[in-house]
Amino acid sequence: MTFKANSPQETIDFAEKIGRLLKKGDVIAYTGGLGAGKTTFTRGLATGMGLEDNVTSPTFSIVNEYHGDGICLYHFDMYRILDADELETTGFYDYPLEDSVFAVEWSENISDELPENTIYINIERVDDETRIITVKGDERFADTGN
Repeated sequence: MTFKANSPQETIDFAEKIGRLLKKGDVIAYTGGLGAGKTTFTRGLATGMGLEDNVTSPTFSIVNEYHGDGICLYHFDMYRILDADELETTGFYDYPLEDSVFAVEWSENISDELPENTIYINIERVDDETRIITVKGDERFADTGN
């Protein structure tokens, strides 16, 4: 499923629709270059999940945690992770997926470690405002696009 967002707000609004459909145990694997809008998309996911925290980029912290009523969102940045050994040092495997959702930026760096049922979201930057967002891996999102 592909969606064209013509502004950051449209990216957030689309992600909010996706966020409302997420369930515990889901893993979102982002791909897209620097400045594509992965953190912006995660802001919408969090809102759709009912989380009220201010979502920020986990670039320097590796992971940001957002806790809600009965569900958590763990937002990872794997930009600097090069292999499974480095992934282990981040504590990635220690976070409880069974009662949370993982959103993983630069997921291509840990692709061998992602579960089979991962939801893949590619964000392509067209220009300063426009993004082409492609969602793969789960049919429940088929009717969320434009």
